[in-house]
Order: sequence, then C-alpha cells, then structure tokens
Amino acid sequence: MAVQNPFFGRREPDALVPRSPSAAQPHHHSNGVAPSTSAPTATAPVASSAPKSSTEPVGSKLTVGPNIKLKGVEITDCDTLVVEGTVEATMDSRVIQIAEQGAFRGAAEIDIAEIRGEFSGTLTARHKLVIHGTGKVSGKVRYGKLVIEEGGQLSGEVEMDTGAALTRARPEPASALAA
Repeated sequence: MAVQNPFFGRREPDALVPRSPSAAQPHHHSNGVAPSTSAPTATAPVASSAPKSSTEPVGSKLTVGPNIKLKGVEITDCDTLVVEGTVEATMDSRVIQIAEQGAFRGAAEIDIAEIRGEFSGTLTARHKLVIHGTGKVSGKVRYGKLVIEEGGQLSGEVEMDTGAALTRARPEPASALAA
C-alpha cells in the first residue's frame, strides 16, 4: 500500500522501506525488478546499490506535477523548478523548466529558462532563454542569450541583457549614466 504524501503530490513507497534518491523511479533498478509493496525484509533494497546517474541535477529541485496549482508563493533557495502544473509565484533560481502542459505566471529571475509550456509575467534569464516549439512567453522579458525553436512564441517588452543583470551587484558609476 502506498502512502500519499501531502506535499506537492509526490507518492512515497511503503513508509517502512528505506529509500534512496534513485528509488523514486523503480524502472531504473539494476536487475529490472521493481521493489515489492509487501512487508519490508531485512535486506537493503536493490535501488540502494544502483549507481547514481551523472545527468541528475545537483542541488535542490522542486517539481510541481500535473494538475497541481501552486499560487501566491515566493520560491527561494531552489536550484531547479520543474513546472508541469500551474505556478503563480515570484522566484529567483538557477533553472526553470516549464513542461508543455505547464504554466508559470509571475516574476522570475533565472540563470537558464527552458520553456515548453507558457510563461507570462516578468522573466529575466540571466544566461539563456530557450523557447521550444510549443513554448509561449509573454510579458517583460530580459535575456542573456535567446534560442527560439520554430513554433515558439515571444511577445511583450523584450530586451537583450547586455550584462548588467549577469553581474547582479556591480552598479554603473554616475559618470557612465550621464553619458
């Protein structure tokens, strides 16, 4: 029997079975056998001996799953936000990934933004903004580098960031502003 975790719609396996990060996806077991949902045994689960994938992101990751609505929050200390549902928030993060069915409304300051769904609001992609063929971005948008696949949409106030937001802290001297 699986236990429903009330946070962000994630399901946990039996509460008594020890879990490693790679155990969340049972199809990655080295012997191809998923863990049993029956009573736990004294042996360690197979997933704990499986090597960790080198492509897994390092740091904190928040996934807002399909049909989940997260509204009126400020997201902080999150390295990667994956949006498969709907998020109305402000955030400052390293990476945002919006899935095809996902939507983000609000303000975001991001290093790298990958948009397959919808973003509306204020977006600053300090390093790179990638809008895939199914992506739609609207509002006030600043970016370091921009990639738009065929079919991707970008509208609103769009501005290339010439480096001021990339450094975050170095204000221009007053003499440079007067010129």
